Amino acid sequence: MFELHPLIIVLFALFCGNAQASSFEAGTEQVAAQLVASVDAVHPGDEILVGVQQRIIPHWHTYWKNPGDSGLATTIAYELPIGAKADKIQWPTPNRITLGPVTSYGYENEVTLLTKIKVPQDSGVGSVFPIKTKVKWLVCKESCIPQKVDLALDLPVVAPGADAGTGSPLIELARASLPSVSPWPISLAYSNDVLALRMTDARLQSSGVKKVWFYPDEWGKIVQGAEQPWQLSGDTLELQMKPGEVRLSPGESLSGVLAITQDSGSGPVTRGYSVQVAGDAAVSGITALKSEVLEAAPAKDGEPDLVLASALLLALLGGVTLNLMPCVLPVLSIKALSLIKHAQHSPLQTRLQGLAYTLGILTSFALLGGVLIAVKAGGAQIGWGFQFQSPVFVLVVAYLMFTVGLSLSGVFSIGGSVAGIGSSLAERPGYSGSFFTGVLATIVATPCTAPFMGAALGFALSQPPASLLAVFFCLGLGLALPYLLLSQWPSLQRRLPKPGVWMDRLKQGLAFPMYGAAVWLVWVLAQQAGVNAVAIALGGMVIIAFAAWLYEFTKHTGKAGRRSGFSVAALSLGLVLVGGYFGVETTAATPLVNVEPVRNAEPYSAERLNELRSQGKPVFLNMTAAWCISCLVNEKVALSQSSVVDTFKRSGITYLKGDWTNRDPEITRILTEFGRSGVPLYVFYPAGAGSSTKPIVLPQILTPEIVTQAVAL
Repeated sequence: MFELHPLIIVLFALFCGNAQASSFEAGTEQVAAQLVASVDAVHPGDEILVGVQQRIIPHWHTYWKNPGDSGLATTIAYELPIGAKADKIQWPTPNRITLGPVTSYGYENEVTLLTKIKVPQDSGVGSVFPIKTKVKWLVCKESCIPQKVDLALDLPVVAPGADAGTGSPLIELARASLPSVSPWPISLAYSNDVLALRMTDARLQSSGVKKVWFYPDEWGKIVQGAEQPWQLSGDTLELQMKPGEVRLSPGESLSGVLAITQDSGSGPVTRGYSVQVAGDAAVSGITALKSEVLEAAPAKDGEPDLVLASALLLALLGGVTLNLMPCVLPVLSIKALSLIKHAQHSPLQTRLQGLAYTLGILTSFALLGGVLIAVKAGGAQIGWGFQFQSPVFVLVVAYLMFTVGLSLSGVFSIGGSVAGIGSSLAERPGYSGSFFTGVLATIVATPCTAPFMGAALGFALSQPPASLLAVFFCLGLGLALPYLLLSQWPSLQRRLPKPGVWMDRLKQGLAFPMYGAAVWLVWVLAQQAGVNAVAIALGGMVIIAFAAWLYEFTKHTGKAGRRSGFSVAALSLGLVLVGGYFGVETTAATPLVNVEPVRNAEPYSAERLNELRSQGKPVFLNMTAAWCISCLVNEKVALSQSSVVDTFKRSGITYLKGDWTNRDPEITRILTEFGRSGVPLYVFYPAGAGSSTKPIVLPQILTPEIVTQAVAL
């Protein structure tokens, strides 16, 4: 699966994602669904159970009625004959699905959602009782795909007393997975800091309880991702939860499902118990459980390692995918040329080149992680790509790209191993060149957020320094991995073309992606610091070109000429950097915002979002930045397309766009809320006020179909 580009996977899922034929079974690439019943035939006036079974491929999941921090509950719309009636969905006990700081509630592998249906009394014997339904769900892994199917089932109507059959065995299995009434009395006490469920019964002492978790029916009652410490003391079991944004009023009930895992003869068994209990605000009766109790509780066994392991895997995949992002392609083109040259060296030298390149990337990611740790320790809220929020940093990188382009064009060269860009066909291994090419690849990669990266980075920024550095290390290893593997693969290297004059021509051609990157960065600078900063940047590039020409021109003269040329060139570069720093800092007070606004978009603010949500209006949220190439591509190929714009208008969707080009604490807060450390972030809030509507997080690579299907779900 990993050989495919994520965009290809998403497009394939879109074309194969919806099964529209009316049949008792239908499916998508990720979910196979079928409609089953508790009987093979019906009697007039019967009450039967009908179930929609979902078989979900490994590592993907659908959602419970309360999806948790993200997601959308499955909906089932029945079309029945006149007089027939469908009850509410009966939801099996869900699972907890944690990805970084985001905790959702849903189902993996297989689930059957039951509904009670009343057959009309006047149904004619010998006729057919048709059941049709439209099922919509959101299926997620790292990204989410909205899907829908049409299902139909015809049951014959037989005379009263006639054998109606046993129906599908899936119905009984589904009934066994439904929460049951608790055999133990449950009480609730709460304060501002703790919600405590207590069960007291002598049977608890010998019940073999291993794990306890509470799933609230409504979002906002508790903090989904917070730990739920519990302890069994004598005949009393107490579970504590952190109150959420929607605080309980005195006497208000808390409802949900309490999942308890107990020992059985064949191993641990998890059962769900329905809970609806009014609170007793007995603050003095709550003593917060100590962290030692939580760490010793069986419910915690193995979970931190599992979460960290998942984040490390996502970071590795995200780093590999970064190689396909437009930010990194200019540097990779240079590295491809370098690989051809190194293939003619000894296998040991080629392997060392790959290791030097990898070391450059890992060192850069370690430094970046160290800066993030230091800034976080100072109390600041930052995220991935934060350095590009500094106009001075953007200017320096623009100068670097332009200088690299001049070197590739042959305006100047500084030996065969500087930054891996001025290399000739000399015999020098140039390990420092490969190292600094890795540094350069890291610098240009940071404006992009690839698939798989969002959750991993969100997790990393919420963890202690050791975990953060581990995630960044895996991200860097993923970025370096393709070239590292090629450099260690002699059989593939022998298939590469031999060096020749054509390499010099190709090297000159590769200068133009670098010039393009410099132009893009100057455009970013315009968004941050205004038109005067553009003039400063372009003037600096003229001086850099002069310094490069002067250095190369005087390099082959006498000793005095070389010293003079080098001194003037170095002085010019120093003036460019100093002048650029002070010039950009003084112009940064008048940035250009939204030079090319997306059609029908309003500027994001937390107040505007809260206002729209309180009115129950649908909202599409786009968190972007001028330096994020992925964001700009998504806006061009998806969000600005007429099909998306028309869908927003037709559905009354308000489009809010948040610009994170410069540092913005409001946008940083909402990124953190969704477990993201950087842009892009796309969120759709369906219509409906209050906690009944849960946001849908869209993938980081968009197409018009992904957007229109998400907002239509």
